[in-house]
Amino acid sequence: MNEPFPLLSLCLIWPLLGALPLAFIENPLRAKRWALSVAGLELVFCLLVLCIFDPGYGGFQMREDYPWIAGLNVHYQLGVDGISVLFLPMTAWVTVAALLAGWNSIRQLSRFHLALLLTLESITIGVFTALDLTLFFLFWELTLPPLFFLIGLWGAGAERRYAAMKYTLYMLFGGVPLLFGIILLALNHAQLTGGASPGELCFSLPVLLQTPLARDAQNLIFFLLLVGFAVKAPLAPFHTWLPTTAMEAPAQITAQLTALKLGVYGIVRFAIPLAPAAAVEHRWLLAILGSITLVYAGLIALQQTNLRRLLAYSSISHVGLVLVGIATFTPQGLQGAMMQLLNFTVVAGSLMLIAGMIQQRLGSTELIDLGGLAKPMPRLTVLFFVFALSSIGVPLTNGFPAELLMLLGILQSFPALALVALFVAVLGAAYVTGFARRGLFGPTRHTGAAAPQDLRARELCILAIPALLVLWLGVYPQWLLSRQESALTLWLQRLHHPTTWVADALVSDRIREGYNINR
Repeated sequence: MNEPFPLLSLCLIWPLLGALPLAFIENPLRAKRWALSVAGLELVFCLLVLCIFDPGYGGFQMREDYPWIAGLNVHYQLGVDGISVLFLPMTAWVTVAALLAGWNSIRQLSRFHLALLLTLESITIGVFTALDLTLFFLFWELTLPPLFFLIGLWGAGAERRYAAMKYTLYMLFGGVPLLFGIILLALNHAQLTGGASPGELCFSLPVLLQTPLARDAQNLIFFLLLVGFAVKAPLAPFHTWLPTTAMEAPAQITAQLTALKLGVYGIVRFAIPLAPAAAVEHRWLLAILGSITLVYAGLIALQQTNLRRLLAYSSISHVGLVLVGIATFTPQGLQGAMMQLLNFTVVAGSLMLIAGMIQQRLGSTELIDLGGLAKPMPRLTVLFFVFALSSIGVPLTNGFPAELLMLLGILQSFPALALVALFVAVLGAAYVTGFARRGLFGPTRHTGAAAPQDLRARELCILAIPALLVLWLGVYPQWLLSRQESALTLWLQRLHHPTTWVADALVSDRIREGYNINR
């Protein structure tokens, strides 16, 4: 059934429509104001989705389903549940923050830059709302062109074009197994329902979740999807594109990449529930892969002398912890992991924006060029510590309940790895506070006329709202957790009671009827 008003389609299309008039607005200031107005209205639309959303229902809501490519049975199918709905306003806010952060720093081809940011926002909303796997893959791949140009044309480093190409090649590599996994899922459904390909293929996520999948097919599809999403997450050994991009791309673009973990979302949304038995059987692999990423990136971060590279490796390390939390397949571990994914938007993105603000003032984020910044920049220092303390899980910040829930889940499923997680938590505190001590409270290097200016009103607005979210969710995390609880409960039920494997000749009438209804 379709919603009487296609609000999700409005959220999806509005930024793209808003980017079109930029081709005719010649005045750069007017173009910026127009783009900010479009992004601000998009934030209102996404918040409206969150207000309408019913947290007590765990299934997909606000569904829209229209035939798209009839010959392949591909549908324009959108919907949200407790897992995805909060990512919509987070995506909208990150775009608003990126526009404000680059307000004065982007001077060449500024209208093209604004159009790409709005286009990227539209595509990202599509990733979080698509319920047809072909539509999802289309949005997934469409994130590449905007990011290629945003990194290559407006990057801050001398190797920005290399970083843009490296990112693109990594993502193209990850897209290959992803596409194969999607095709195998569609072929499996067509075979089980006795249809003839390609007209009887099915790419609908709700239908595929109810489609039986043989053991060997589950293993193959699970690994194909896992590899495809691991590249984007990123997980070791596919992580090297992020530190390179963090050093070369504009800070606001890196903030978007570190804030919105599309790869981890893909693992939760598609890889695990579509092959539940294989995921349960190989959850030890998820835990080991997450632990290696957690420890390796944490040790590398401890050696960094550049703030942007340190934040990149810190983000990778936290992704590893989130994967271990997901692999526990417990309510506590899963809730903590999903909360941490949303925390990335608030914390990791804001820290990277702060790094960009420092670089705009000093021309560098190397430790040797910093020192004593707390005296001329007290507001930046206070906000940096708010986000830094959240990143290491200090109580009364949103990082504490997320990490506590993940640790409780890890203790239940992988007691030995709980010690590893605690060790890396101490490691994280060491590299964050160590850099802050030397960079913010070390010997003053900039005095008099050379002293950097503190946060301007616009920059303060960008960081103050996420800082309030850090404190509010640290005190009252139940507001966020309650909106995910029903969806995560259904997610766990599917893992603990997966669809029974059946032979082709024993496909139940229920599966056939569900397929016909979907058509």
